[in-house]
Amino acid sequence: MGQCSRRTPVRPAAHSLLGGFRTELDTSSLLWSLLFGSIGLGFFVYGRRQKKVVPLVSGLALMIFPYFVSNTIVLVTLGIVLIAIPYFVRI
Repeated sequence: MGQCSRRTPVRPAAHSLLGGFRTELDTSSLLWSLLFGSIGLGFFVYGRRQKKVVPLVSGLALMIFPYFVSNTIVLVTLGIVLIAIPYFVRI
């Protein structure tokens, strides 16, 4: 009798926090991100100590890009390419 018949829609927490974007975090993408981030940290430290730009930038990219890629296949492909760049580009 005293209840209001109007309901407010309930949104998932990811929707409200990220402005409409839904994120899926599965185990494989989490583990690949951890692997590429660890390799990126190694490249970054090596590039900083040896004063080499290519491993430094590649390491930074390896540590940052998993935050923006949600597809596991794209994550692995891009990670392998970023790992191979210092091997082929020697500046």
